[in-house]
Amino acid sequence: MSVNGGLVILKEMLAALPPSEKRIATYIINHPDEAIQLTAMELGKRSSTSGAAVIRLCKSLNLNGFQDLKIRIAGDLQKGNVDGYSDIEPKEETKSIINKMTSNSIETMKETAELLSEIDIDKTVSAMQKAEKIHFFGVGASSIIAQDAHQKFLRINKISTAYTDLHMAATQVANAGKEDVVVGISFSGNTMEVAKLLQLAKKNNSTTISLTKYGNNQVTAIADINLYTSATTEPTFRSAATSSRLAQLQVIDILFMCVASLQYDDTVKHLEATRKAISLLTEKGKSSRKNL
Repeated sequence: MSVNGGLVILKEMLAALPPSEKRIATYIINHPDEAIQLTAMELGKRSSTSGAAVIRLCKSLNLNGFQDLKIRIAGDLQKGNVDGYSDIEPKEETKSIINKMTSNSIETMKETAELLSEIDIDKTVSAMQKAEKIHFFGVGASSIIAQDAHQKFLRINKISTAYTDLHMAATQVANAGKEDVVVGISFSGNTMEVAKLLQLAKKNNSTTISLTKYGNNQVTAIADINLYTSATTEPTFRSAATSSRLAQLQVIDILFMCVASLQYDDTVKHLEATRKAISLLTEKGKSSRKNL
């Protein structure tokens, strides 16, 4: 994980924290410069809680103690001020919407990069590289991400699947083995179908990967490896269908490029072969139309 992202993590987890930890998190978010100068006991007093509650907060955030959190917040402060997310207004000008959506997209991708663990990315990439088959699945907008991942890995000769029909997905996962990797994609992390399919994959000893927003949820509790995307409090129109899609695609692209880099020569060969195959189909199509 990068040496920043502390404030992002706090904002991601804020709503799910118990009352005492929420008070501490809110205090840090409102006074980050001050918080990084305090001990756990001092922060507990400032937030009307305790030093023990500060330590519990760090565990809830999946961090390695209070010092880890302070280092990440210090990294955030060094980045300087950011504009944050902007919602669109009624009858807003096109130019303004273009600027806001671009800014929001950039911010989403930056936050996601801060939440990604290099160790977990490396574990995922290693499993994917060795896998006999990779199975991607999601529900709704997340199923589009699964389809994108499927076509990417297929182009570099990695056998993969991505069924939009959940009955077909269940059939595929039921036949997956210990040499397979199963990737469950769910923005909320609480999509019951995704959780059940990952549970089925674990029974078959497949390596299970989750791709969700940051935090503890049904899907992350099951998966062997957890990958996270940004999910900071969203304006009215910044729904899961927009921001989460970009973040999920970003993670899939990172995984794809990491696998491609490790098998660089083979990747180039396979991409060229698929490019020629597609080009051949296109040329044939042109010839057919000329003969009509």
